Parts: sequence; structure tokens; C-alpha cells
Amino acid sequence: MERTYVMVKPDGVQRGLVGEVIGRIERRGLKIIALRMNTISQDQAKKHYAEHVQKPFFKSLIDFITSGPSVSMVVEGKNAVAVMRAINGATNPVNASTGSIRGDLALDTGRNVVHASDSPESASREISIHFKDAEISEYSRIDEICIYE
Repeated sequence: MERTYVMVKPDGVQRGLVGEVIGRIERRGLKIIALRMNTISQDQAKKHYAEHVQKPFFKSLIDFITSGPSVSMVVEGKNAVAVMRAINGATNPVNASTGSIRGDLALDTGRNVVHASDSPESASREISIHFKDAEISEYSRIDEICIYE
């Protein structure tokens, strides 16, 4: 099984969309194995978005992501990275499919409700920024027999 990092960003928390996002993840069949609500520190945010450090939007991105509480998750399942990216929809909500989180719930790229890792390597790096190994729970869902061949 593959793991990915998912975050309900401060705009999603402020809009009361945490339950909606978690529901979509769980209904799809993915398993949440770690979950935390907190305000991400500047240091964590800079590590998380390190690949954007030279981009003109970096400062505003860090300011936004640290502006209030967010919900961080480790999500597990077959092809979790690709499945979670599909659940989220395109980064720009204008281009996101109806039925995706961003397609249904967002209007602006800078306030697009959710983040998910874009590769297994990014997932591993992002998970290690936000969670200690001891905070990740390993368990079997009762319905996994119905989800996977």
C-alpha cells in the first residue's frame, strides 16, 4: 500500500470543510492512518514548500499556510498518491473537474482548500515533516476485503 500526505488548508478549516474532505477520502476507500489539526510553523512551512523558495509567490504561500489551523493527514491505499490527486482535482479550481474537492468547493488557486503530495517521494518527505513515525497508526479496515481484489 502507498502512503500520501494530505492537508486541509486554513481556508478549508475556516469554511468548515474538514468533514467533507475526510468523508470524500474515506468514501473513496482510502484509509487515514494519521490525523492532526494545528497551525503549521514557519519552519515546517518553509520545509514543506522548499521547491517553491525562488518563486515570487513563496512568501504569500508561507504567510497563508501558517495563518491559522490546518488539518494534516497521512492517507494510505493502493495508488494513494494518484487517487488523492484525482480526489483533489486540478490545482487551479477553474480547471478542476466537477466532483473533485477543488471543482466543487474552490474558486481560486491561492485558496484551493486542499493539498496532496504529487509523488511517492514528495509524500515520504512531506509525511516526515509533519508526523513522527510513532504518530502513524497501522491497522486494517474491516471493508478492505470489499475494496481490493
